[in-house]
Amino acid sequence: MQNIMTEKITIEKTKSHKILKSRKIYSIVMYALMGISVMLTCSFVIFIIAYVFIKGIPNISFELLTTKPSYLLEKIGILPDILNTIYIVITTLFFALPLGVGAAIYLTEYAENKKLVAMIEYAAETLSGIPSIIYGLVGMLLFCQFFGMKTSLLAGSLTLVIMNLPTIMRTTQESLKTVPQSYREGAFGLGAGKWRVIRTVVLPGCVDGVITGCILSIGRILGESAALLFTAGFAHAFYGFTVMGIQKALSNSGSTLTVALYVYAKEQGEFEIAFAIAAILIILTLFINLLASLVEKYWGKRRSL
Repeated sequence: MQNIMTEKITIEKTKSHKILKSRKIYSIVMYALMGISVMLTCSFVIFIIAYVFIKGIPNISFELLTTKPSYLLEKIGILPDILNTIYIVITTLFFALPLGVGAAIYLTEYAENKKLVAMIEYAAETLSGIPSIIYGLVGMLLFCQFFGMKTSLLAGSLTLVIMNLPTIMRTTQESLKTVPQSYREGAFGLGAGKWRVIRTVVLPGCVDGVITGCILSIGRILGESAALLFTAGFAHAFYGFTVMGIQKALSNSGSTLTVALYVYAKEQGEFEIAFAIAAILIILTLFINLLASLVEKYWGKRRSL
């Protein structure tokens, strides 16, 4: 009897040893695969950035950054494109941020009909997956033709507002859900109203989500070309730095850096200028991400005080 029990214990130990060994091998293989994946991804990113910088930075000059293009003088400048990009980013965020954050607050804090909330969330997720060329066609028909804005930076900005609303709304909504319910209950217990609780307790606790939505939106705005080709056009006009000049720029056709990159590379064959614009876009993206992370750290320190 004792021999049988000893044999059973030995068999179980052998099985457990084999299981542990197989698990260890499995863990090692998975760690190796994850490491290879990380190395490949980082290598591709570093290669692309380095290749664009090597090809583009030597072609960046002060004249290129501070002049407008002239076909008569055979001169190429991207100052109007840089300004148009800044105008479109600011105008898009000016409309999209209040709408997206407001919609997220309503859906998370006020809406009681769960079916309606689920339908809106499903619609937002569906909108975020639609190709940008479709947005461009809709924006051209709606803003350029129906509302009579013609091909202009304002029409392009409003088209990008529709494109980026789902991103801002969903990121803000998920961030609002991470704020503990006890914070709200504590504020209500002190006699604060609904809006005061949201404004002073909930929103400061979800700044990270709003900043994340801004970063994603700015990245999509900087990289967008298909929708803007139909709505904003690809003119290189420069209207000055005055308020009237900015208003005129918004009401007229203009190309962003991404559209200019496409035009110089595809239509004119100026690949040196295209690589220079690509390098500027990467630098802008890195700068915006750095600025957003600094703002996020600042708000994190303020929350901890």
